[in-house]
Amino acid sequence: MNVNKVIDTYNLLVGTAVTLLTAVFGTFWYIFAAYLILNILDWLTGWYKSRKLHKESSAVGLKGILKKLGYWVVIAVAFLVSGVFVNIGNDLLHVDLAFLTMVGWFTLACLLVNEVRSILENLVECGYNVPQVLIRGLAVTEKLINSETEGE
Repeated sequence: MNVNKVIDTYNLLVGTAVTLLTAVFGTFWYIFAAYLILNILDWLTGWYKSRKLHKESSAVGLKGILKKLGYWVVIAVAFLVSGVFVNIGNDLLHVDLAFLTMVGWFTLACLLVNEVRSILENLVECGYNVPQVLIRGLAVTEKLINSETEGE
């Protein structure tokens, strides 16, 4: 097979994927892709933890997957509602409500932190030596995010 043909095919596939992801998720599609990767890593580390602790359960695994799907629904709702309010502000009220798009991004940021914490917790329970700076840093991040939402 011709090397140029392989490179062209690769470029076509990657270009198509990036175009589709940008069309669906916007310019910052890679943040959503990172969240998806974290979802998968969390599921895998949770599965490994349950297997290592001899607590495997199909029902619990399915519940975890459904929970992750629910988080994607939460993200979609956050972005949808904020987008609707921005458009209502522009079209009907003639008020700039663009700051409301932060609701979606804030929701995604909170869920990203939760996924990373869950992955690290799974690894700690499996006996891995996770650097304390990661655990403490994520705890501080979560505390700051929660204090901002609670108005402290």
